[in-house]
Amino acid sequence: MSSTISSATPPAATSTPSTSAASASSALVTSTGIGSGLDIGAIVTSLTNAFGAGPQGQITNQETALDAQVSAFGTFTSALDTLQGTLSALENPTQLAGFDATVGDPKVASATASTGAVAGQYTLSVQNLATAATLTSNPVAASTSTIGTGTLTIAVGGSSDSINIDSSNNTLAGIAAAINQSTSNPGVSASILTSSDGARLVLSGTTTGAANAITVTQSGGDGGLASLVYDPADNVTNLTQTQAAADANFTINGFAATSSTNVASGAISGVALDLLQPSAAISPATTPPTFTSTTLTISPDTTSAATTIGTFVTALNGVLSSIQTLTGYNASTQTAGALEGNATLQAFGNQLQNILDTVTSSKSGVASLADIGLTADANTGSIDSDANTLSNALSSNLAGVGQLLGGTNGIATQINALVTQYTQAGGLLATINQGLQSGLSNLSTQQTALNAELATYSATLTAQYNAMDKAVASLKETQSYLTAEFDPSSSSSSSAISSLSSGTTTS
Repeated sequence: MSSTISSATPPAATSTPSTSAASASSALVTSTGIGSGLDIGAIVTSLTNAFGAGPQGQITNQETALDAQVSAFGTFTSALDTLQGTLSALENPTQLAGFDATVGDPKVASATASTGAVAGQYTLSVQNLATAATLTSNPVAASTSTIGTGTLTIAVGGSSDSINIDSSNNTLAGIAAAINQSTSNPGVSASILTSSDGARLVLSGTTTGAANAITVTQSGGDGGLASLVYDPADNVTNLTQTQAAADANFTINGFAATSSTNVASGAISGVALDLLQPSAAISPATTPPTFTSTTLTISPDTTSAATTIGTFVTALNGVLSSIQTLTGYNASTQTAGALEGNATLQAFGNQLQNILDTVTSSKSGVASLADIGLTADANTGSIDSDANTLSNALSSNLAGVGQLLGGTNGIATQINALVTQYTQAGGLLATINQGLQSGLSNLSTQQTALNAELATYSATLTAQYNAMDKAVASLKETQSYLTAEFDPSSSSSSSAISSLSSGTTTS
């Protein structure tokens, strides 16, 4: 009897075979859930997500809100930077418009006006242009003809250069190359001019003006370089001066003026003259000869001023629009701005509006923005510009427009001071951004902690479900064994039943 009962004991209670099966089953259950047939991975993921949904949602929502605020303040700051970039051209009343400089005869000269120019009209006459010196040698047979050796010293103004000429470069072409290649060249270019009577060395000064005459002396060697000497002070002129170094001579309102270059910037304050050709001679035979004159007109550039003000209005509207969009509520789309009701932007908008509403005590007829055609649109709140009103104000009272916008209490000056309070390092916007970034950093720390908590929770669930799966697998093995032992169709089951019926015990 004992033997029969022993053989009916479940495998879990037997020795080595059953133990090995249980171990194998346990390994499989841990990874695939074979025992229970459940998708343990999906269940654990679902439960973990449900467990973390609340805190994760809070972190995500706060992070989204902070990111939107950072982006919104960035948009606002960018609009302020753009506006501030337009203000410097308005803050100096005397430079609002700038000036145009026009020459009546554009063949004689052109002119440009800059800082310091004032309106006026002048007469201009050009007697001669500034020139650079040119020296030419006597002809030799060819550029390869030997000239001589020694030291050739070339001086221009107060600079000079001593060039060694030896048997390797003693030809006309060699001397020209040595001059051009010298690192101490004082301002002379050398070239070869070949004509029907031979080859000539041409020395051309690179700088105009009477002070930049060229002299050439030589020393040492075989004496052949003497043919290239040009030293008027010692009455040695073996080179021919084909063009003298000369200053430009011209008159402004009949008063004589000179310039070492053909760009004369000192004759009229704030005006640069580009002299192009001499005026036509009226009486070339007289001493001094007389020349025709042309007009030089310096006038306010109101077109430039209108463009400058237009750029300012565009940037100003950009700021006003950003405040409205970021702090308002769009009823048609039912969406609120990222900074809806934000006190900082609303305060800035109020301060800006107070400046734009400035009315001065000016007696010039330009006391407010409305006087130059800039008015607020009742529907949009943006600034509209009337081109005709602005043009008339600039043409009739440029100084008044400049005083309204610039100077100590000018509108542009006040706006610049206001914007600086917000955008400067350590200013209000920088402080706000620092706070937002700190908030994002804190959320990142919370996210890291939540991730760790969820990982622990997931691992715990996985261990619990794997243990359950292992237990189910073991129960299934016992069930399979008992089913096989008591199945009437199996031989082991028939033997066990017969033995029980006869009362026989197998030892």
